[in-house]
Amino acid sequence: MRSLLTVVLLLFAGPVMAAITVSDIIGREVRLEAPAQRIVLGEGRHMAVLGLLHDDPVSRVVGWRLDKALDDPTLAAYRQAFPAIDRIVPVGAGNRNISIESVISLNPDLVVLSLMDVGDTANDRAREQIEAAGIPVVYVDFFSHPQENSIPSLKILGQLTGAETRAGEFAEFYETRLNRIRERLADPGIERPSVFFHVHAAPVNCCSTVGGGVFSDFIATAGGRNIGADAVPGVLGNVSLEFLIGADPDFYIATGGTHMAARGGLVLGSGVDRAEAEAGFARLIAAPGFSSLRAVEQGRVAGVWHMFNDTPLHIALIEYLARTFHPDLFGDLDPEQTLAEIEERFSPVSVPGTWWVSP
Repeated sequence: MRSLLTVVLLLFAGPVMAAITVSDIIGREVRLEAPAQRIVLGEGRHMAVLGLLHDDPVSRVVGWRLDKALDDPTLAAYRQAFPAIDRIVPVGAGNRNISIESVISLNPDLVVLSLMDVGDTANDRAREQIEAAGIPVVYVDFFSHPQENSIPSLKILGQLTGAETRAGEFAEFYETRLNRIRERLADPGIERPSVFFHVHAAPVNCCSTVGGGVFSDFIATAGGRNIGADAVPGVLGNVSLEFLIGADPDFYIATGGTHMAARGGLVLGSGVDRAEAEAGFARLIAAPGFSSLRAVEQGRVAGVWHMFNDTPLHIALIEYLARTFHPDLFGDLDPEQTLAEIEERFSPVSVPGTWWVSP
């Protein structure tokens, strides 16, 4: 009799939601009883990453830290589509601070932090107290090692928010394009041109550039050789204009963003029209010192949006660089179309802008 009653109860109980267990980007186990519906983002601009997974990412976010916020045009696009974005509660701002009390008061299912937070004493203490309150914390990374960690991080978020299928679709989209580039450059006999990557580029106070990681990885994957790797011991550092002129690179690539407007530098990115971007780039490469570079004289130069360094959309930048360095191998690549397809298939909003320029 007891066995029959058990069977009947199970038939009417409905499906049991299985717990979700994942390993985050630093190998910590994170467990949820169900897909997260109330999320706190440790970086506000990761709303756009969540947007690759969900048609309405705003409905899942109850709090965000504004140290790394969405840029104004992207925020405006999200606000137009999802007015509820203005109800998201700030939980911290400068110097990567996070308010433990604010996070706990929101009763989230999940807090998403960045690999950049790992090892920071204050943030480690905050994470411990948040977890002690019964709130799971997951670490992801789209910035420190983007090629290595972006897709695993996206899949982690997909698992934790019930979007595994969409995460898998984006991963296939990304990896198909990345593998195409790697396969065509597999021959070690292919010449790797020397590249100088001028980050946060302006015609004065030259020059900030990259050593290892992030953009240097993009350069290598696209078939170039980053000369900054020999001159800068860390991820980022400065060299003189004399160094640049003496190095005489095969290609000069500058990065810019809207943050450079106040510095008189290269303005690119969301909300920037092409005429403004092209005019700024023309001023940059016409400046004393830059104009004498062989790369400038031969038109082997380009400007690219700096913030490709913190989004899976960097696959389009890798395509752009590959086509720039090796037009004979990659003339068929269309990075503009790659961005358009991402927007059409995965993004809930459209953000106009200019992402790269060349003479």
